[in-house]
Amino acid sequence: MYLVFDIGGTFVKSALINAAGNIQTKSTFPTPDNIEALIECMIENYMSISTKIKGIAISCPGTVDINTGKIYHGGKLRYLHQQNLVQLLGEKCKVPIAVENDAKSAALAELWLGSVKGYENAIVLVLGSAVGAGFIINGKLYRGKKLSAGEVSYMGTLNPDTLNTNLFGPTGSAVNMIKNTSKKKGIDVSGHHVFDLINKKDPEATAIFDKYCLQLAAQIMNLQYLLDPEVIAIGGGISAQPIVVEGIQQAINKIKVKNPIHHANPNIVSCKFQNDANLLGALYNFFELKQEDILPI
Repeated sequence: MYLVFDIGGTFVKSALINAAGNIQTKSTFPTPDNIEALIECMIENYMSISTKIKGIAISCPGTVDINTGKIYHGGKLRYLHQQNLVQLLGEKCKVPIAVENDAKSAALAELWLGSVKGYENAIVLVLGSAVGAGFIINGKLYRGKKLSAGEVSYMGTLNPDTLNTNLFGPTGSAVNMIKNTSKKKGIDVSGHHVFDLINKKDPEATAIFDKYCLQLAAQIMNLQYLLDPEVIAIGGGISAQPIVVEGIQQAINKIKVKNPIHHANPNIVSCKFQNDANLLGALYNFFELKQEDILPI
């Protein structure tokens, strides 16, 4: 059995998962506001488990050197910058440990057991507070020379007069889309409530959603031309809503009608895993890094 952590901005998920990718137990605790408290909580979680643990796999924000376990930047959790979770946890947890970026973990989950399994070239886009991505090239996750492959939130268009950049992270953020809808409606709405409004064709919610899909579609077309993947899978919590893939496809069609020069035809699908993707992908990264056998499904 393996202990897997998914470190998020609000909660840390922990799960016991077997070598076939079956989640046995799952729990959460609030994400601490400093590295010392985070490590203490993770060690306490490990020590509380009576089952024999063969290894620890971790998904977290930031740029991750999987060979050393060192994290750079840390996304919303700035205190992760320059921290080495393998070393910090390894002082108390005497088992092999592996760490990977959260969006790349999601892509690995889909490659292992999900919607891009069997494809040689694919992209997984994770829509959350920003936009993360994992590029599958020749059947393997591509990390890049400086581990920055997939940091699509920083893609944008530059205003040459002001040098201001319109970044994909904010425009592709599912969280921002939900907040904008809440503000427009003048009510405190959840993600589920927003999609209730969209599915019921509420004019104001639909207008915001349609604009959001067009912004996603424009970048998806760019990615299609850059890498020519066989499939682009949409992940994140909102990918559970069928209207998301439908809306993106409709937006791509609008762009192509308006600009007939386009010949790209992205194959858009939903990810199989939403909330569990980072957990499963972190474990798959562990298997690849430690060269352990994976049980047949």
